[in-house]
Amino acid sequence: MIKIFHLSFILLSIISFIGRVIISEIRPELLKVKIIKIAPHIINTFLLLSGFTLVFQGGWLAGDYGWIIGKFVVLLAYIGFGLLTLRAHGANKWLAFSAALACFIYIGIVAVTKNAWFFL
Repeated sequence: MIKIFHLSFILLSIISFIGRVIISEIRPELLKVKIIKIAPHIINTFLLLSGFTLVFQGGWLAGDYGWIIGKFVVLLAYIGFGLLTLRAHGANKWLAFSAALACFIYIGIVAVTKNAWFFL
C-alpha cells in the first residue's frame, strides 16, 4: 500500500514540477497563487515520507544498499536543479530543467534496477 502511495506522489510531483515550469513561461503571475505555491510542498512532503517509510520497511539502511544513497544524492541534485529552473531565465532555465529531468529519470531507473551504477 505504501508503494502505491509513493508511486502516486512521484507522478503528482513530476506533474506539478513540469506544470510550474509551463506556468512560469505562459503566465508567471499564477505562481503567486497560494494553492500553486503550497501544493508542491505538500506533495513532496508526502513523497519523502512514503519514501522513508519504504526504506525502513524494506530494511534498506544496511551498507549493502548503496543504491539508496545514490538516489538520495541525486534527489538533492534534482531539488537544486528544480530551484534553478524556477528562478533562472533563458538558456540557463532550460539547462537546469533538462538536468532536473535527467536526475528524475536516473532516480527512477535506480529504483527499478536497485543499482546506482547501472550505466557502467
